[in-house]
Amino acid sequence: MDNYHPAFCGNLVDYLFHDIKGKVGMIVKRFMELVEEARPWVKEVLPWDLVPELDAGEPLLLLDIREPYEFDVVHIPNSLNVPRGILEQACETGYEETVARLAAAREENVVIICRSGHRSVLAGYVMQLMGFRQVRSLKLGLRGWNDFELPLLDGRQQRVDTDDADRYFNPRQPVRPAG
Repeated sequence: MDNYHPAFCGNLVDYLFHDIKGKVGMIVKRFMELVEEARPWVKEVLPWDLVPELDAGEPLLLLDIREPYEFDVVHIPNSLNVPRGILEQACETGYEETVARLAAAREENVVIICRSGHRSVLAGYVMQLMGFRQVRSLKLGLRGWNDFELPLLDGRQQRVDTDDADRYFNPRQPVRPAG
């Protein structure tokens, strides 16, 4: 960059909004742009393709990166909840947020789960940067898992009805009048 100066005194957002000639330009990215840029670097697995691995007892770490309140409503059995907001610290030892099971999984087969398969792509990208060698994102997320009518549990480890989960995942569905 011709106009780059190591002593740039503005904040990062100001810096990102200027091009090399000092003119205002738009290089800030939106959420889905970030997801689509990361997607080619992250392997994805569809819910129905993951089922045979689970049925065969393949050693998998199912990592649900949604917030705890989301996990308590509905999650895949035997999944580990580590919210996206603390993922990087949870992946390493020596932090208050360290999750020993996750920190030890750098060479294991990890399937990352979120609601729709977007946050999991970003998490998979970051985890690979951190040295995790076998990460995949659950394509379509829990919404796709539920559409395929695969088992889901709530925070009390009780089975969640497919229709109840569907209402949770799609809260804005219009209610059609009877008749």
